[in-house]
Amino acid sequence: MTILDEINANKRREVADAKEKISIDDLKKSPFFNRECNSLKTALKADGASGIIAEFKTKSPSKGVINELAEVTEVTSAYVAAGVCGLSVLTDHNYFGGSFENLAKARLTNPQTPILRKDFMLDPYQVYEAKAHGADLILLIAASLSKEEMQKLTDVAKELGMEVLVEVHTEEEIDKLNPLVDLVGVNNRNLKTFEVDVETSVRLGKLLSESMVRISESGLSSIENIHYLRTAGFEGFLMGENFMKTENPGQACADFIKAL
Repeated sequence: MTILDEINANKRREVADAKEKISIDDLKKSPFFNRECNSLKTALKADGASGIIAEFKTKSPSKGVINELAEVTEVTSAYVAAGVCGLSVLTDHNYFGGSFENLAKARLTNPQTPILRKDFMLDPYQVYEAKAHGADLILLIAASLSKEEMQKLTDVAKELGMEVLVEVHTEEEIDKLNPLVDLVGVNNRNLKTFEVDVETSVRLGKLLSESMVRISESGLSSIENIHYLRTAGFEGFLMGENFMKTENPGQACADFIKAL
């Protein structure tokens, strides 16, 4: 069993528990639920866009604790002030130290900024959760879903006015994409070995249609990485650990974007 298999099994138990406690009708009563979502796709394509999607993440399975002192309101507002195109907020608690509370705080603090709910989405119920807690778009990990499951989750997101970012790791996973997907993220981290190779983005990016908005994920730590990936057709760059591991993530992000 891979770490992804373990996380998904745990996530299915979490979702089953959540469904017993809070119904979809209850989720629809959230003050966030009827708000119009911000578009990450539009933000990335805007003139002069930095392309940076900054992530709030306090720990991970591969790195352990990254920054347990960071406060989501302070960090995300600093990210936005620095000029990011969007935010990614982890909601998985067991493996990434995330929470719905963090997502809601980020939403309240940054009302006009596109926010991704970063989690392991396996059930339509989770899409309603995402909307109810302030997310504008969801992440679908192709390695965790069949083509049919991905289509079903995409359909629900579209019904709720949300965007969909699909994460791929291999050539085979590209075949699971459907026409309603808004953005494709290429994860440079091998989910089995945790090794990172930026060339994964370049290799898989060539297989995507020219109309698809490309986002590179994981292992991005230098200005050279970003310039190189831009030449390969990438418009978005998901960065978390590079900023979060510092004493002042917001300042680290500001310095990075200024250098771009």
